[in-house]
Amino acid sequence: MASAPPPFANAPLTGAARVWGTIALSAATFMNVLDSSIANVSLPAIAGDLGVSPNQGAWVVTSFGVANAIAVPLTGWLSQRFGQVRLFTLSVLLFVLASWLCGLAPNMPTLIAMRAFQGFVAGPMMPLAQTLLLSSYPPALAGIAMAMWAMTTLVAPVMGPLLGGWITDNAHWGWIFYINIPVGVVAAFITWTIYKKRESHRQKLPIDTVGLTLLVLAVGALQIMLDRGKEVDWFHSGEIIVLGLVAAICGAFFIAWELTDKHPVVDLRLLKMRNFRWASICLAIAYSLFIGNLVLFPLWLQQFMGYTSTQAGMMLAPVGLFAILLSPIVGKNVQKFDPRKLATFSFVMFSIVLWMRSQFSTQADFMTIMMPTIIQGIAVAFFFIPLSTLTLNGIAPAQMPSASGLSNFMRILGGSFGTSVTITLWQDRTAMHHAELAETINRGSQATTSAISNFAAAGMSQEQGLASINRLIDQQAATMAADDIFLASACIFLLLIPIIWLAKPMQPPPQAVPLAKPTADAAGAH
Repeated sequence: MASAPPPFANAPLTGAARVWGTIALSAATFMNVLDSSIANVSLPAIAGDLGVSPNQGAWVVTSFGVANAIAVPLTGWLSQRFGQVRLFTLSVLLFVLASWLCGLAPNMPTLIAMRAFQGFVAGPMMPLAQTLLLSSYPPALAGIAMAMWAMTTLVAPVMGPLLGGWITDNAHWGWIFYINIPVGVVAAFITWTIYKKRESHRQKLPIDTVGLTLLVLAVGALQIMLDRGKEVDWFHSGEIIVLGLVAAICGAFFIAWELTDKHPVVDLRLLKMRNFRWASICLAIAYSLFIGNLVLFPLWLQQFMGYTSTQAGMMLAPVGLFAILLSPIVGKNVQKFDPRKLATFSFVMFSIVLWMRSQFSTQADFMTIMMPTIIQGIAVAFFFIPLSTLTLNGIAPAQMPSASGLSNFMRILGGSFGTSVTITLWQDRTAMHHAELAETINRGSQATTSAISNFAAAGMSQEQGLASINRLIDQQAATMAADDIFLASACIFLLLIPIIWLAKPMQPPPQAVPLAKPTADAAGAH
């Protein structure tokens, strides 16, 4: 399994070394992304077991997201200080430790603290997995590397609710964390065995304490504001006003500081590069729509269409299936086509999917609900790989960890923002539609009188009949609100198309003479 190091760390791997390296890095990425969504459907069980309200239980998700978003931009600095391979392996092992402690947590404060620890140590894993994968493949096969990475990144959020629901229904909720232990240990062992002699150059750079402090305050305040806003009526609450001011002020100072500091914790100067800027923006916005709707869709199915957690997760399974089947094909051919055209195709397909969902009614049958999901799998396959390839096009190897870290930071923050905004809008639109529908329900309405009579004939009292009518209005209002969000998301995807075309077409891979002889690496691989 192990391979002797090539004369130069940037020489591609070959043979079994590349295969096992890809498997290990992809497994670690899958484990990381899975944990960002696997707890979602388990929150009621966790909150009930630990004796807290579901609202308090939501911090199990929030604490991971906040810590993860803060840690991701530190990847560039940490990798220069400790080395890419050493940092990645340590992050995976600490993630395993944090997962074990999460499963053992005896109360909610401990679980929240361990989830925050887990999210923080997970920060460098995804950017470095991307960086190490790209270093394992020659430039001509960079698309394949991105396909392997993208498959895990896109399939994991879909599998999370399904796996989490099944575990919660059949075992203790702690197993949603314990399953990380064997995966992480094996991934860390294989990664260290293959990459330890390909370690990147290390240098002791001063840490940007001012930038890091501003980052923690800005991101932390923003995320707490987004999560707490819908519970305390947003800016009618003094708490939300203070959090908004802290996020805005610290965010503004953070941007100004990072653009002028000699060793910034987040290299915002990368945004001056045209392709990186526009592709990262499109990736962040598109991912926020993708994740927001990924959360909304199963919630609607479970709360208002009578689906169980497992059934709702199964409705999302075709997305992962087509992503797995098509991503390698897209990755293999991404260098032959303009990534902007592939991304445009993806945005159009997403728009079609979301428009189809915007036509859902409370009477939608299985195939009506499933068909858009099948098509979405095609859209997903053409989404992540072209945008990620375009984002990192032209980035120098020394800047790759910083660029990948910043891109992932924007994506994670976009996903978190998209989730909060989507759920908040859904609740607000549901309330609005409910009020409008309820206006037509009164004792003078023939439809109301007829419905109450039917309920009475079924043995219900008048109060029970009115309660049944209210439940029907709830279902109808929530469905109409979900349709509104699906339609708005479809329009935003179409608006992203001209933005991606602001990027330049990719240059073909350089045909320079390799620094290391292929035979040296081939010999090491075998």
